[in-house]
Amino acid sequence: MPQGFYYLIGAQFASALADNALLILGIYFLKEQGYPGWWAPLLKFSLTLAYVLLACVVGPLADAFKKNRLMAWMNALKIVGVVVLLSGAHPVVAFAIIGLGASVYAPSKYGLVTESVPPRLLVRANAWLEVSVVLSVILGIALGGALTGLAESWGDSAGAQRMASITVLGVQTYAGPSMALIIGIYLLAAGLNFGLKPMAKPVALVPLSLRAVSFATFWKSNQQLWRDPLGGVSLYVTTLYWGVGAVMQFAVLLWAQQTLGLTLKSGAYLQVLVAVGVIVGAFVAGRRFKLHAARQALPWGLLLAVFLPVIVVITEPGWAIGLLLGVGFSGGMLLVPMNALLQHRGMQVLSAGRSIAVQGFNENLCVLWMLAAYSVLLAYGVSLALIMLLVATLLVAGITPLCLLLWRQRREPSRRTVKV
Repeated sequence: MPQGFYYLIGAQFASALADNALLILGIYFLKEQGYPGWWAPLLKFSLTLAYVLLACVVGPLADAFKKNRLMAWMNALKIVGVVVLLSGAHPVVAFAIIGLGASVYAPSKYGLVTESVPPRLLVRANAWLEVSVVLSVILGIALGGALTGLAESWGDSAGAQRMASITVLGVQTYAGPSMALIIGIYLLAAGLNFGLKPMAKPVALVPLSLRAVSFATFWKSNQQLWRDPLGGVSLYVTTLYWGVGAVMQFAVLLWAQQTLGLTLKSGAYLQVLVAVGVIVGAFVAGRRFKLHAARQALPWGLLLAVFLPVIVVITEPGWAIGLLLGVGFSGGMLLVPMNALLQHRGMQVLSAGRSIAVQGFNENLCVLWMLAAYSVLLAYGVSLALIMLLVATLLVAGITPLCLLLWRQRREPSRRTVKV
């Protein structure tokens, strides 16, 4: 891999580490401030909203500026979001600002991957990136859990009330020192972005124009990628996967508290098991699947669907560990080849920034719909077991036709050979 690629991995790891820790800390902040439980998924909803609303802008923006510098400035914007959170604004507003920075960060990050490695290494590069992303999830969740524990210890210690009023801007919270650490990690990520060395090959910048950022132009790009035979299939699968994954992130926390009787801190550590499984799955997928055979990973989506409704009825921690690892492994085996195929086709059909913007738009629109539906179902008292059964049914209905098509295509050459 080019040397600049590893700098990219380090920079995105630090930024994603802070994102994941902040989400867990944000859930604690909601509980501390007295918000009802169904607000927690809406933090993720507001974080994701910018990916959809600004989809026509973020792709051309990533193509118009040096991507490493743009990523650094977006980390600075995330810091602004943390400051707004501590200033007394509604947490959903603060996380929307953080999501704005993340929405611009994503096409720059994935665009640098496609610009820095040749197609023959794209699956392996995506495995590297996915492993770093999931490691940041693991350590970010663990860090978020530890920081909530730190905030709780501030609340139990003598003089904590006085210290909390000193360390925050406009709201009484015991999470002030924890938020300060998150800001420090964002600053580290910004520094790594500015320190990125030049990539293997120079890429021409595309100047911004009103036509480039218009929704009509974006919608045309969206249709182009959907109509591409390979691009459309991979976009469909990754879109469905991220919608399901967003629900899983909160469902695991709720299941850990309701069924296993764990605290938020301990429930966050259970999410780590899923992330460990994804790392192993991504590692195996990066070595097993070649770019031309990426669609052979589709059956792993069906195995993932089998695991989902089973998890929430498990009451024994030992079984829970194995199933959560299985969920993560199946997801890693499915996502890495599909991501690589989508990025390769997107680079050919559109451009690095625009294709990632289209991908982000579709995936995060699905996340919004899934999280909104999840919050509504919880608000109306629908059981978690029934919710996960519905999610699994959606996954099976979406991936089964693609698996059948793949099976038919693999049988047709052999039939022609027999006829000859």
